[in-house]
Amino acid sequence: MLRIRRAEEALADRYAEQEMRCPMHLCIGQEAVAVGVCQTLQSRDLVFSNHRAHGHYLAKGGDLTAMIAELYGRATGCCGGRGGSMHLIDLEAGFMGATPIVGGTVPLAVGAAWAASLRDTGQVAVVFFGDGCFEEGVVHESMNFAALHRLPVLFVCENNQFSVYTRLDRRQPDRPIHRIASAHGLRVDQGDGNDVETVYQKARMACELARSGAGPQFLEFSVYRWREHCGPNFDDELAYRQTDEISAGLSACPVRRFAAILLDKEVISQADVERWESEIASEVSLAFEVALAAPVPRAEDAWTKVYA
Repeated sequence: MLRIRRAEEALADRYAEQEMRCPMHLCIGQEAVAVGVCQTLQSRDLVFSNHRAHGHYLAKGGDLTAMIAELYGRATGCCGGRGGSMHLIDLEAGFMGATPIVGGTVPLAVGAAWAASLRDTGQVAVVFFGDGCFEEGVVHESMNFAALHRLPVLFVCENNQFSVYTRLDRRQPDRPIHRIASAHGLRVDQGDGNDVETVYQKARMACELARSGAGPQFLEFSVYRWREHCGPNFDDELAYRQTDEISAGLSACPVRRFAAILLDKEVISQADVERWESEIASEVSLAFEVALAAPVPRAEDAWTKVYA
């Protein structure tokens, strides 16, 4: 979680330099869901993401330098510098892709789960999406299909209460999202997405059930997006979120929360935290240095990376 946080903070700090010419959606404040879920997965399992993909990509083992190079539009980027922040992929890590099309990766994950079922590979497919995505028809079609065929797929809804600037209660009726998934025939669970231990335990159970043939699973986690919907800044001045709400969201920081637990239980020491901070800072700095030194894509290579 700390590594994701520091990598994204570095991206936010450098975004104003105007060298990253792509929209960027940060997951600062939402790291626990990515880490808690991906920590339960095997290397062969497949993960799909959305426009807010950095944390999912890194938690599944995606290459940090390739991600940063992609944001800078360099040929060494994970998509060859063609896609930017919202088009990440690392097949070796089992991160199958992210797209900005809301709901676009949900049927892809279900298709991957169907293939795994037909081939009896024992793989689980996981797809991350937000509460806004739940309003897309393809999400419900995909859940119906997954339930019908008892597919090994895990739907993970990160509910941060907002679709851009519009609050959930202005977009959806007053009913829990996970209850609708249950009505589609999925086993569901929900919890605090700021508590990485809770996320891990619920995700581990869901993955075990999906892998054992129990059918599709749906997890809804409440989270809080710290920064603006798209971009590196805070947007508190827009007043679409109340001051007390913002304070509560920031105080629920999953990184500080878990660090405090580990320090209190003496699982780690302050020296450990300082060492990790130093190691991560060096890794992130080097990743930027290598990415910026990489070449830009060549026109004659434009035909590559179009088809598998």
